[in-house]
Amino acid sequence: MWGQILWCIIGLVVGLIIGFLLARHFMQKYLKQNPPINEKMIEAMMTSMGRKPSKKQVNQVMQQMNRYM
Repeated sequence: MWGQILWCIIGLVVGLIIGFLLARHFMQKYLKQNPPINEKMIEAMMTSMGRKPSKKQVNQVMQQMNRYM
């Protein structure tokens, strides 16, 4: 009786850990293939704020964004 309950709990914990790690891996892979922000979006954002961004500024913002991903 207690052995069966213990095995169920162990199986549940192991399944949760494996599920979490797999989901994390696939999300990281997806975000690398499909980044949420690209250079054109950054240019549009800076232009809407009244600035004409140079390529250097756009690259700096992209590097900062990639550093935190």
